[in-house]
Amino acid sequence: MVDSFNSILITLNQILNAGNSITAFSLLLYTLTFNIRERVAQSLALMLSCVTIVYFGDVFNSTSSSYAEMQIWLRIQWVAIAFIPATYVQFSDALLAATGKPSRGRRRRVVLISYLIGCLTLLSVGTRQDIAVGFRQVDSIVYLAPGPWFPVFTVFLIVIVAFVGVNLWRSYKRCLTRTSKRRMRYLMFGSFGPLLGSFPFMMVSQSTFAEHTWILWVMVTLINLAVAVQMVMITYSVSYFGVSYPDRVVKSRLTQWILRGPFVVSTVLAVTVIVNRIGVSLGYENSRAVQFAMVVVLLLLQYVITIVRPKIERWFFYGRDRGDVDRLQLLEDHLLTTGDLRQFLESVLNAGCDLLGVGSAFVAVVGPEGLELEVAVGPENPFRGTGEPSPLLMTQDERHHFEHLGAVFLWDIYWLIPIDLLPSEDVIGLVGFQARSVKPDFSNDEEVSIKALVDRAAVALADRLLQREVFSVVDRLVPEMEEIQRLRAETSYGSAESLVEPIADLPSDKNVVELVRDALGHYWGGPRLTRSPLMGLRVVRREVEDHDNNAVNALRAILRRAIERIRPEGDRRFTAEWMLYNILEMKFLQGRKVRDVALRLAMSEADLYRKQRIAIEEVARGITQMEREIVVSELSGEVDDNKE
Repeated sequence: MVDSFNSILITLNQILNAGNSITAFSLLLYTLTFNIRERVAQSLALMLSCVTIVYFGDVFNSTSSSYAEMQIWLRIQWVAIAFIPATYVQFSDALLAATGKPSRGRRRRVVLISYLIGCLTLLSVGTRQDIAVGFRQVDSIVYLAPGPWFPVFTVFLIVIVAFVGVNLWRSYKRCLTRTSKRRMRYLMFGSFGPLLGSFPFMMVSQSTFAEHTWILWVMVTLINLAVAVQMVMITYSVSYFGVSYPDRVVKSRLTQWILRGPFVVSTVLAVTVIVNRIGVSLGYENSRAVQFAMVVVLLLLQYVITIVRPKIERWFFYGRDRGDVDRLQLLEDHLLTTGDLRQFLESVLNAGCDLLGVGSAFVAVVGPEGLELEVAVGPENPFRGTGEPSPLLMTQDERHHFEHLGAVFLWDIYWLIPIDLLPSEDVIGLVGFQARSVKPDFSNDEEVSIKALVDRAAVALADRLLQREVFSVVDRLVPEMEEIQRLRAETSYGSAESLVEPIADLPSDKNVVELVRDALGHYWGGPRLTRSPLMGLRVVRREVEDHDNNAVNALRAILRRAIERIRPEGDRRFTAEWMLYNILEMKFLQGRKVRDVALRLAMSEADLYRKQRIAIEEVARGITQMEREIVVSELSGEVDDNKE
């Protein structure tokens, strides 16, 4: 009976060891991916690295067939065991610093001494017999026997645990909000899981465990289960440090990471081991049922996670924010992208061509620089001249009126139908169909059908204009939302002094574009450069000292730097990739005329103006990014200056 119980526990622990190694490695990757710049996350990554090494060693020990290989893995595990106390001290130091209590030098010295002791411990295990001596095996348990200095190492570890516990308590007392206190409690509860999973308990009481192996297996099973839960808890708590994302984003990201990674892999591994053991007991070793079970479980888990995860996240993570999140999800799912719009308009034009029996059609929209071709079907190019048409300016005699369509223009080889934006009746574009005759000759049925198609095109274009307004509002809100989220994250665990600091006043993207356009127009001199509000930006003020306190030259340097950000890598070429940079460099930095630039770049002047608008927007985006980087660096510097 005891042997059967031990066999079950051994199998269970093999599964748990493999699962914990997978979980530790996956959480290590998560930490390295999302907030590695935070000191607390860096310390956690070191701890998880140690846990990963220990559990990988256990897995390889359980699958090794030679004693020599087992002994190698047992000593490799001491790479993690020797340094895990130091990682705990570093973790507690980083945690106190994150809550507004940076080290004055004493905790840093303790961290350094801990790593030094770790190096000496590893050196002793690798070359001497002071801490760990020869290889031992009792039943299915393999371990290194304790040396004369192992009790000293154990006492050192206990002292480190007490020191870390005090630091964790101090960090908890410094938390400012109920949410941060709750997460700190999770962190305190989960922080000692990696230590439990890494400590060699067999070396403490080998005689008792050797005589009653079931006690060891029960204890190790409980420890492995606790370590799995505690690793997730400590990673969950640390994942909020150093990030300005909303809580729901952090929770959703970590949940999906765990479900798609450790949960799926560990479950598939467990099912594989169990099915294989059942097959062996029934006399079917290496049964094909193992591969079949692996594939079935993998597919079922992915299916269940895909179906259930959004509902679980919406219910548990969003709370009273579910309505706002649902609206955002609805917008994302039904967003009319440029590709969707063109695909729909192509369908409208093809339907109109089939109805009229013609081969070509197009839709043009009214943009800031004039009429712009949106989509065309058929072999004919409606804008095949050097310039663009202006159908709206045609004389009254060239118009033809219909009961449903209203005014229809004849231009070139096309019948043009205005697209009105109701109820204002503003013209937002044109639909052009290849003309069958000089005078439009729609039948009554054709007129009604074409009217329906034009109305559908108008709805699609109006929806895109509305979306652009929404995106414009979002663009203006993003800097403020980022700042508020940063302050919320910073004041959750640290000092509330940053709340009294003024929020960085970045100009809106639309204003920056206009100001950049004016400044570039007078790049070599003029009131739009010398009196530009852009000289009030932090990035320009920082540049003034390097230009003999000349603000105009500083602004000119910032504009040039923003233009250089657009420059592709490599030697200069006159290709599409270099188009925006070439326009900016030739038009503004060299001061060439529009006609010369257009001739050099082999494009029409109208096309040059369109590309120039895009290029100026890129310059404005670059300046805004530089300004935000300065704001972040200044705020970070203020935090450093306020440290004790």
